[in-house]
Amino acid sequence: MDPGLSDAVLKVFVELHRKGMIYKARRLVNWDPKLLTAISDLEVEPREVKGQMWYFDYPLADDPEVKITVGTTRPETMLGDTGIAVHPEDERWKRLIGKMVRLPLVGRLIPVVADAYSDPEKGSGAVKITPAHDFNDFEVGKRHNLPLVNVLTADARITIDGNPDFTTGIPGGVLADELRHLDGLDRFEARKRVVAWFEEHGLLQKIEPNAHAVPHGDRSGVPIEPWLTDQWYVDVRPMAEKAMAAVREGRTRLHPSEREKIFFQWMENIEPWCVSRQLWWGHQIPAWYGPDGTPFVALDEVAAQVEATAHYGAPVKLERDPDVLDTWFSSALWPFSTLGWPQDTPELAKFYPTSTLVTAADILFFWVARMMMMGTEFMGQTPFADVILHGIVRDEKGKKMSKTTGNVIDPLTVIDQYGADAMRFTLAAMASSGRDIKLSMARVEGYRNFATKIWNAARFAEMNGCLRVAGFDPHMVCETLNQWVLGEAARAAREVAAGIEAYRFNDAADAAYRFVWGTFCDWYVELSKPVLQAEGDSAAKDETRATVAFVIDVIASLLHPFMPFMTEELWAVKGEAGPARTGLLCHADWPELTGLENAAAEAEIGFVGERDLGSGLQQVLLVLVGASDGTRAIVGRWEAMIARQARASSIGFAENAPPQSAQIVVRGETIAMPLAGLIDLGAETLRLNKELAKLDGEIGGVERKLANTEFIAKAPEEVIEENRERIAEARARQAKIRDALTRLG
Repeated sequence: MDPGLSDAVLKVFVELHRKGMIYKARRLVNWDPKLLTAISDLEVEPREVKGQMWYFDYPLADDPEVKITVGTTRPETMLGDTGIAVHPEDERWKRLIGKMVRLPLVGRLIPVVADAYSDPEKGSGAVKITPAHDFNDFEVGKRHNLPLVNVLTADARITIDGNPDFTTGIPGGVLADELRHLDGLDRFEARKRVVAWFEEHGLLQKIEPNAHAVPHGDRSGVPIEPWLTDQWYVDVRPMAEKAMAAVREGRTRLHPSEREKIFFQWMENIEPWCVSRQLWWGHQIPAWYGPDGTPFVALDEVAAQVEATAHYGAPVKLERDPDVLDTWFSSALWPFSTLGWPQDTPELAKFYPTSTLVTAADILFFWVARMMMMGTEFMGQTPFADVILHGIVRDEKGKKMSKTTGNVIDPLTVIDQYGADAMRFTLAAMASSGRDIKLSMARVEGYRNFATKIWNAARFAEMNGCLRVAGFDPHMVCETLNQWVLGEAARAAREVAAGIEAYRFNDAADAAYRFVWGTFCDWYVELSKPVLQAEGDSAAKDETRATVAFVIDVIASLLHPFMPFMTEELWAVKGEAGPARTGLLCHADWPELTGLENAAAEAEIGFVGERDLGSGLQQVLLVLVGASDGTRAIVGRWEAMIARQARASSIGFAENAPPQSAQIVVRGETIAMPLAGLIDLGAETLRLNKELAKLDGEIGGVERKLANTEFIAKAPEEVIEENRERIAEARARQAKIRDALTRLG
């Protein structure tokens, strides 16, 4: 609402009107009968309602004994029926196409028309057409030139007495008493009266329970009505063509790319955009009306009066349009209006077009597409090179957060409890390919613990004298353990950078997490303790100390995009010892670690740290079968660590596997675990097969549910997603069981 941005809004409206792209028309809109305004699709919230389907009989005009049955979930709208649609191939009703029906209660004659919109598989196969109160019916009505009869007021009350559209076609234009009694009633009270009338006159065939989605206003909480009203519209099709061309030609890239299909589908079928709202706050529409209702669109009233005087031949009194513009209209100008447009500012020249937009996937059409359309129309080029579309944050059960539901998670409260870094890392780690995020406090707590572990690792380094060394060259280290961790750090840096550059922030966060927790904290720190805590000084100890300090700096850099506060603090604290820092971490270069990956070091330390070495049993004997000389040497150097990792009592070598032993292959080496006397192999095999069969049954049941189109149509999104996750978890468990059975075999 600032003056500069308001000027931009006025200029765009006036220019589009002069191009013939903004006009006023009488069309159906989403109408909120409580707030008394048109609302956008984004403000319409489908809610599952346990309603009913009423089946009414409509008699033919020339043969009242012949009736056509229609089903409806909104009986009150039958007052505005102007036709009945049947499928042209439906044998039940084919013979009635072209006939006239006498609309019960009203008396209006309405035609039976053939239209593929009617689905022979649903209900009776015949559909009542109410063009003024249903968006689909509106399109059917246009195809068959059916009149539009509005029977509702702005506050959703019945209006028939004195309504010329309604009385047209009624014999003599005289309303029956039953109709007069409906006038002024609330829509739901009128529904009861209409149903009672049909039942009383023997025209109510049946009532069926019907759970269906009913659109509600997200702010008012009341069912919205498709309502016929005069509104301002933008013909966005010419602008949509330019925006689509930008995506097709690669000038704007959508991430993930799968969103392009949805983008084109919506843009290719785009409808005129209703931009007027009946609210008291917003940019007022720059239109003034003359005495006969002629609109004059201009930047201000003075300019409008000039146009009006030219039109009427003399000055006239003008009335300003009281409506305001849809917020998305002014928001669509954001990329250039915020830079000073329509003035030719230095900021506009420097920063338009921008490079990257990061926003929620659910406003791809309401905001992103409209910014692209306005940008190409008024600036001559698309406003973004890359658009990153992420999911929305839901509660841990997958439900959309709502004050009404009481499941809103306040990020400030989460930050107070767990810290901003833990919150940021959680969102980054869960933001996969535009899917919605189920925000679990357990995950946030887990990443808080992750931050604590990093801090403790830095304290461990400090306690063991691991200080940064001036001129330290990671390419010159000699110890296998240090070569290994530097190679893993190089790989992690490459993966984190690749994830960020591809806008796959979850992949980047996962790569950083795996390296920091799994590689550095779990393995390197543990493996380095014997060196760091050995008596006396040595070249190996000095090198390991310098490597630890160097890698902690690398960790701070890799995690800084996700955990800026802790890593900046860590950078400053570590900067107090050793060579002086040159500045803040946020200004430091990204780690340059090329050439550090070492295959030989990875083979040796990777074998030691292999997680598949364990059997899950305590004090089991490990036997390496036919081990190579290289593997024997590795085991010799790291036997104690391998035994601890595998929880083995001892490690031996043999040319053949002992009897009754489970066998696994780890990095090309066969390892046997003699199980005789430890477990009953037959009983364990039977137990695992029973669990496998049980999981087969569970997966089959959930798959049948997901294959049920009625379930998919009616179930809330979070329930569907929960069932998909159950299948994924069950299949993962099956894989582990099959692996265990293979080992037992």
